Amino acid sequence: MKKVLIVEDEDIIIDLLKKKLLQEGYDVSIAHDGEEGLKSLREIKPDIVLLDIVMPKKSGYEVMEEMGKDPELSKIPIIIISNSGQPVELDKAKDLGAKDWLIKTEFDPQEVADKVKKQIGQ
Repeated sequence: MKKVLIVEDEDIIIDLLKKKLLQEGYDVSIAHDGEEGLKSLREIKPDIVLLDIVMPKKSGYEVMEEMGKDPELSKIPIIIISNSGQPVELDKAKDLGAKDWLIKTEFDPQEVADKVKKQIGQ
């Protein structure tokens, strides 16, 4: 079973993502801030991470920077969860290794499942 780590601080987003990904047959873990996210990445070694950019303790950018320095973590695909979808924000995320993104106000759960499937299969 493929493992998905969601690093997000808003419970409503977590619940939406988790529910859909569980239905699709993924093993889902949650971290509520960037520090917890990095700890979980090292422990769980997920197949993919859904990563919020604006979070307490460490931002998504900081998490991606640390992942990039770690040979084991740098291979894990990242899908960004963005509040704004501003091109400058998405470009920075792509430069740090993000493979895809979701805009919080616009995504539907099926889109999330499709993006995850595109990156890691089922």
